Amino acid sequence: MCQVSRVDPIQKMYKGKENREKPFTEEELKDICGESLTAIKDFSGKKVLVIIPDTTRSGPTDLLFRYIHETLSPNAKSVDFLIALGTHPIMSEDKIDSFLNINKKDRETKYKNSSIFQHHWDKPEEIAYIGTISASKIREISNGLLSEEIPVTINSKVFEYDEVILAGPVFPHEVVGFSGGYKYLFPGISGPDFLHKFHWLGALITNPKINGTKDTPVRRALNEAAKLLKIPLTIVCYVVQKGGVYGFYAGDEEAWSKAADLSSQLNIKYVDGPFKTVLSIAPEMYEDIWTAGKCMYKLEPVVADGGTLIIYAPHVKEVSHTHGHEIEKVGYHTRDYFLKQKECFENVSGCILAHSTHVKGIGTFDGGTERPRVTVVLATGIPEETCRKINLGYLDYRTIDIEEYKKRKDTLVVEKAGEVLYRLKDGKIPDIDKL
Repeated sequence: MCQVSRVDPIQKMYKGKENREKPFTEEELKDICGESLTAIKDFSGKKVLVIIPDTTRSGPTDLLFRYIHETLSPNAKSVDFLIALGTHPIMSEDKIDSFLNINKKDRETKYKNSSIFQHHWDKPEEIAYIGTISASKIREISNGLLSEEIPVTINSKVFEYDEVILAGPVFPHEVVGFSGGYKYLFPGISGPDFLHKFHWLGALITNPKINGTKDTPVRRALNEAAKLLKIPLTIVCYVVQKGGVYGFYAGDEEAWSKAADLSSQLNIKYVDGPFKTVLSIAPEMYEDIWTAGKCMYKLEPVVADGGTLIIYAPHVKEVSHTHGHEIEKVGYHTRDYFLKQKECFENVSGCILAHSTHVKGIGTFDGGTERPRVTVVLATGIPEETCRKINLGYLDYRTIDIEEYKKRKDTLVVEKAGEVLYRLKDGKIPDIDKL
């Protein structure tokens, strides 16, 4: 286990601003970022590592990258950045430059003293053990759904720094309830063990129950894991709607809490529904079903029983750039399909099983027959043969007239799906226990 100095990793305050009526201008966001960070802590003389999202999260990451660097670099000993890829594919240098809106000259001038790293979850030599969450604590956190001790590991680069900043947007999320905060540690820069377990815990609870819920067992598990990292942490959270930032907060867990409160108002849409058909259009930032699955997660609550959800993504040609082989062996199934045949899937990671159930949605498995609540259909660049093999429906995207779908009764068309959560106005959510 890594030996590090024992300091209180949690601050006791937060700073920030929000405007629910309109997004901040770039100048306003720059001022708020600078004022909040300098008010929350003195980073002078410190080596600082800033953990930022990858291209699968919307929002002005390039601006926050620049503003955080401009705020801290004049006085900090160093300011480096680590992209929290989780298990997503490594980005090319050109892609990073485009994402952060920098070029070779910028790297040689403005950022010549800063390094930009990427997380490698599958390289054991870059992962360090920081402790274990006991079986009794996991049992308590999960309300008995899980009862096993879980080792926690993290990218060892964090131990090279005096301060770590977790900076990213907060949206409703299918595994933890709301993203952001410590999620940029786990799974953002963590090793596989803990991330497999807490993803499966989220799947056991089910997406409709957990998505958009602030206090969840999985979030509590993240909080426990974060306690094991004895390095000062600063949380930077911002709330995005249609690319604009409406809230910015820096500090301790309360910064994340404030952001989640605002996100629940801006990023959850209530409809009369439910709809017999939902056409969920994936943005270009989702490059495989591993990420485009969010088009199902955020819309599952408003699909009628027996209805159909179509993930429309002509640009997507892979099930998963990282986990495709494993997913194709297992396919997409309901939670109970796995629970009632545990012996068949003992060697499949919890992360794969969780993704599978989230995309397929809730349903039952009795007498050898699986009955998903809704039918999920792929209208992508993935061949029909593959779609059938992985137990999802297929529709040729070239046959879809989006404007015609918009005119249909009992049909909802959602463009740039995946971050805004849809719920019914009456508050009802699909419940596996009621099927």
